Amino acid sequence: MNDATLLLAAVGNGEPEAAERFLVVVYQELRALASNRMARERAPQTLQPTALVHEAWLRLIASRNPRFANRAHFFAAAAEAMRRILIDRARRRMAQRHGGGQETAELDVEGIVATQPDEQMIAVHESLDAMAQLYPRQAELVKLRYFAGLTLEETAELLGVSLSTAKNDWMFARTWLFRELERK
Repeated sequence: MNDATLLLAAVGNGEPEAAERFLVVVYQELRALASNRMARERAPQTLQPTALVHEAWLRLIASRNPRFANRAHFFAAAAEAMRRILIDRARRRMAQRHGGGQETAELDVEGIVATQPDEQMIAVHESLDAMAQLYPRQAELVKLRYFAGLTLEETAELLGVSLSTAKNDWMFARTWLFRELERK
């Protein structure tokens, strides 16, 4: 067992300060996941990757003695928490009282990273929830790839499947989601 696995067990057992020690061990990986995800967010973005990590951490550890089966389970839960935070923020931005539906004017379109509109993010979220009911492994793979920004190799390792299975699941999931999004 590595340090992260032992610390996860300690967190689950409610040991004092175990959560803080665990955060030190996994913080850089969580920050990289958040940075990757935030790079694809719509500009201007007021939420920074560090804030996303901290908010996700609070959601994950807020319950008393949270239990994670292993490191992969923790990172899957972290990716899901980040996804939900971003979805909640997108919904708030779309609300009429927050200027939802208003056009933004870009002054300089050169060099801006391609972003996705809030409506698209919410449509993907709803389609992903529908996929999770029918194809949970493939939905988890999409969450890790799309929302956490992991590579196929990293995703395969976290899900405990072969790289070829991850590639097949990714192709299936993209096709399924594309068709689902076309219907909306």
